[in-house]
Amino acid sequence: MENNLTRQEAYALLKKYNKEPFHIQHALTVEGVMRWYANELGYGDEADYWAIAGLLHDIDFEMYPDEHCIKAPLLLKEAGVSEDMIHAVCSHGYGLCSDVKPEHEMEKVLFAVDELTGLIGAAALMRPSKSVMDMEASSVKKKFKDKRFAAGCSRDVISKGAESLGWEMNDLFEKTILAMRSCEKQIQEEMEQA
Repeated sequence: MENNLTRQEAYALLKKYNKEPFHIQHALTVEGVMRWYANELGYGDEADYWAIAGLLHDIDFEMYPDEHCIKAPLLLKEAGVSEDMIHAVCSHGYGLCSDVKPEHEMEKVLFAVDELTGLIGAAALMRPSKSVMDMEASSVKKKFKDKRFAAGCSRDVISKGAESLGWEMNDLFEKTILAMRSCEKQIQEEMEQA
C-alpha cells in the first residue's frame, strides 16, 4: 500500500472539497478510528496510511452527494493520490454507491466503521456528557435496533462490515467506541482551531 500524501496535504485536500463542520468532524473521526484500528490489529507501520484513507473517504460527499464514490477517484487522481488509496476510499461505499469491493483488512474496517461512527457519534450527542468516554456497547446496541434513530446510518452496512471481518457485532461496537475515545479530545481541539 502506497501512501504518497502527508497528513497535512490530505487534510488540505479534504478541506478543498468540504466546508461543513459536520463533514470535517466525521472525516477526522474516521481518521482517528482507522489509526487506532491499524495499531490494534497489528498494522502499526501502516497507521498513517489507514488514517489518511479514513480522512479522505468522503472527499466527494459534500460537493457531489449524488456522485459519491464516483467523483472521488477523479478528485484524488488529480491530487496525485495512489491507486491503492483510491481503491480504499471507493471501497467504503461498496453496495451503496460503489462496486469496488473491500479486499484488504483496512478496507473492510473502513467499510464497517464509517456508518458506525456516525451512529455512535449521534448516540453520544444524546448523552448528558455529549461524549463517548462514558458510553458502553449496550447503549449503541439499543440505538442500533431503533431504526428511526440516526436513520441515515445504514445498519445493513454495519452488519455486513462486521461479517466481512468475522467479528461479532458487540465486538465491533466495543472496539469502535474505544477507537473513538482515543481521538475524541484531539478532534474537539482541531475543530475549535478550524
